[in-house]
Amino acid sequence: MSTAKKAANLSVRADLLEEARAYKINLSQTLETALATELKKRHEDEWLSQNKEAIAAYARLVEREGLLSDSYRSFMREDV
Repeated sequence: MSTAKKAANLSVRADLLEEARAYKINLSQTLETALATELKKRHEDEWLSQNKEAIAAYARLVEREGLLSDSYRSFMREDV
């Protein structure tokens, strides 16, 4: 993963910028963290969307057939 930095021009609400500066918040690091979090969420949402049919099919299979490990779990068995 590249760690090279690139300058970007941004517009920020003046009141937020002023308060951030008062707290000595590193704007670049804060933006990087927020962007990484947002991108991770978007990638997860995209993956779920792309795999929605397979996930639903697997859920139907588990509902119909159960899991291989079901016979080994005692906390959900009625015969215990």
